[in-house]
Formats: sequence, C-alpha cells, structure tokens
Amino acid sequence: MTFKYSFTFPISGANKLPRFKNWAAEHAAGIEVSLPPQVPVKSESLTIRLRSADDRQALMTKLAGVDL
Repeated sequence: MTFKYSFTFPISGANKLPRFKNWAAEHAAGIEVSLPPQVPVKSESLTIRLRSADDRQALMTKLAGVDL
C-alpha cells in the first residue's frame, strides 16, 4: 500500500521533523505517515504523506488547535 494522500499544515522554526515525529508518537501513534527527508528552516509549512483519506481526516482533527 502506498502513501497516496497528502496533508500540509503550518509549522515554523527549526527542527520541524523531530517536533512532528515526537508529537505524532504521543498523539497519533495509529496513523502511518511518510515524512520528507528534510524541510528548510525558512519554510512555514510541512507536507506529509498518508495512506488513506480517513488517516488524513483523523490527523486534521488531532492537529486542530495544536501549535507545533
């Protein structure tokens, strides 16, 4: 099965990938994601890949109001 769906959300500052990985391990452990190899520090967003539309919706719900 491939990661066919994407989700882009606002996140700024350095260490975006480790911050998201830590948050996902604690709050969204059941959702499989594919992360990019790196994200520029100046970038103001992060795009991740997901396996299903249901995973995308679940992640959107969990990220609502979260400040990473």
